[in-house]
Amino acid sequence: MTFTEGSPWHWRFEAADGSVVTDLPMAADAFPVQGDAETWIGETWPALLAAGVENVYLLEGEREVYGPMNLRPVE
Repeated sequence: MTFTEGSPWHWRFEAADGSVVTDLPMAADAFPVQGDAETWIGETWPALLAAGVENVYLLEGEREVYGPMNLRPVE
């Protein structure tokens, strides 16, 4: 999927070695607003972590908004 300026919000998923993880059945393609994307990650992070995702980045189109955000709970 190619995103352009003003495109929906989406997440990029990375494994512990920094490689991009793309084969995630629970991953949504895009969200219309930032809040929807953040709500989704808040509900889905345990399944993503179990699937091998360590870090996520929030993007709006091609623009990185924030990340990396580690999914492991702080001990």
